[in-house]
Amino acid sequence: MSSIKHPHVITCKAAVAWGAGEPLMMEQVDVSPPQPMEIRIKVVCTSLCRSDITAWQSHAIFPRIFGHEASGVVESVGEGVIEFQEGDHVLTVFTGECMKCRQCKSGKSNICEALGLERRGVMHSDHKTRFSINGKPIFHYCAVSSFSEYTVVHSGCAVKVSPLAPLDKICLLSCGVAAGLGAAWNVANISKGSTVVIFGLGTVGLSVAQGAKLRGASRIIGVDTNPKKGEKAKAFGITEFLDPNHSDQPIQQVIKHITGGGADYSFECIGDTGMITTALQSCCDGWGMTVTLGVPKVNPEMKAHYSLFLTGRTLKGSLFGGWKPKSDLPSLVDMYIKKEIQLEEFITHNIPFADINKAFDLMGEGSCLRCVIHMK
Repeated sequence: MSSIKHPHVITCKAAVAWGAGEPLMMEQVDVSPPQPMEIRIKVVCTSLCRSDITAWQSHAIFPRIFGHEASGVVESVGEGVIEFQEGDHVLTVFTGECMKCRQCKSGKSNICEALGLERRGVMHSDHKTRFSINGKPIFHYCAVSSFSEYTVVHSGCAVKVSPLAPLDKICLLSCGVAAGLGAAWNVANISKGSTVVIFGLGTVGLSVAQGAKLRGASRIIGVDTNPKKGEKAKAFGITEFLDPNHSDQPIQQVIKHITGGGADYSFECIGDTGMITTALQSCCDGWGMTVTLGVPKVNPEMKAHYSLFLTGRTLKGSLFGGWKPKSDLPSLVDMYIKKEIQLEEFITHNIPFADINKAFDLMGEGSCLRCVIHMK
């Protein structure tokens, strides 16, 4: 009989987080067969995202396998799965698309009611884990857990992609780069000739810059406290760089002055709710729009004076750039194959799986954009 119909438990290596901020430990884990409407994936490449760091540093559920920005090959499929078959190349996604719920069918949202952001460390279908060590459950992260040689995801949280696309590059499209491009194109819908200001020049912020450049923005101002990012940012479309630490005035006043009243669009890509107000204040009256993409580490509540909105400004949130993952991600992969968008430029380090803690160190030091972790 086919292994697709009767998959078995796989024992493989996984980087397990046993406690908040503790180094990941390479362990032998058991990975259960995929249940109905699930697939098991052999992970080829995964990259480290800032939200992995944020969750790892928090008092979240442990033990846990982090990682959500990944590419791989389908190893087996569960009952009822007809979209995938063994050998398909896929991207994982942390927020799925069931294509049946009100949100998915609306054409207005990518917030799937059935496969939205999973925070409890278990599978969507039965609220159990597919990982264990000596029978002890190991919890999932964002319904993906790609810091493992094999993982199990709901079929709605994976996207089939062209086998022509290099898996060690397109893994970036399963979160960070896609999130930034979508914020610029889908959420803000940046217009040609506009002025854009971006707070935070990590992968997401630079992806916003890339998207703004491709939309024909005339000025793209990058704001970051790391001066090393200023020069690199030019390759992604940043036309001016501002370091708030080198200004005698609040940065929003500087931006309003140099733009003659404020930017048309501002993007908060840091994960600091206080910066949302700063971003709003950096926009112009009448039509200024602020989009927030960052995941805050602390103080999740924000405050803003009502007059900022009374004078016409708009604040929008953005999850995964508004992309419907299964419907939209294949087109982004095609754009990369045609060299219409940049990916390689975000990859500052390639690291073997055994050295995964080095990736955490580099991101913690602010020394990288994306570390791509190669499983073999």
